[in-house]
Amino acid sequence: MSGFAPEWLRLRENADHRARNAALLARLAARLVSRDAITVIDLGTGLGSNLRATAPALPARQHWILVDHDPVLLTAAREAIATWADSARSTVVGIDAVKSEHAIQVELKRHDLAADPAAWIPDKPDLVTAAALFDLVSVTWIDRFVAALSRERLPLYTALTHDGRTEWLPAHPADAVMEAAFAHHFARDKGFGPSAGVRASSLLTERLVAAGYEIERAPSPWRLGRDDTALICELAQGWAEAVCETGEVPARMIADWLKARTAAGVSCSVGHEDLLAFPC
Repeated sequence: MSGFAPEWLRLRENADHRARNAALLARLAARLVSRDAITVIDLGTGLGSNLRATAPALPARQHWILVDHDPVLLTAAREAIATWADSARSTVVGIDAVKSEHAIQVELKRHDLAADPAAWIPDKPDLVTAAALFDLVSVTWIDRFVAALSRERLPLYTALTHDGRTEWLPAHPADAVMEAAFAHHFARDKGFGPSAGVRASSLLTERLVAAGYEIERAPSPWRLGRDDTALICELAQGWAEAVCETGEVPARMIADWLKARTAAGVSCSVGHEDLLAFPC
């Protein structure tokens, strides 16, 4: 899997948390409200942002298994959780944290999801989660993942899967050609085979329904404005670099677009979807 810099993950966390669909998260909480304790496995955890967004909605006693292939990110996740928590102590396998009367036992697990999507084996968690993951994986990987998930009849909650809808304001003449070229780049191999990209939510829904799951989907768009200048600039820079790699857009057009997108007063909406799936 292609790595992500901790700096980028830190920069996007506030936008990710604002974007998450509150109604869908509340429905997840309602499904689990009777539990005294819960075990959750988080795939492609990065800095553990998904834990910080989801844990407050879950039962008071929680065991999280945070899975990532990058040991640097796992170390950074431990530090980020310790900073976020009201209190925390390191353990042999991770960290024990307390946050707003939630006792959260965190286990850090290094695992190559590209080779094996069923990172929960030999454990059997109560919930599998991921954030900003499924648009990076391949169709074949989704098939393998759903097959493994459905064998154990495990529920799934995933957030922030990109749906391909992006709007920059004010408009720029190169927006359409930049978006098309970025979409082509987004579909490239991110370490799991050719990316499912913007088809990911629909493909995941189709496979899960066929496997006997009840599905709910809800929008979770980034809405970036004047308080998100650093994120907008980093996003635009990432787009420009990706489009440059495709060779589909002249360098001068990319440079003009990037200059406009990193100027003052730019806003941006980036579409995502959250998904909740329980076996019927």
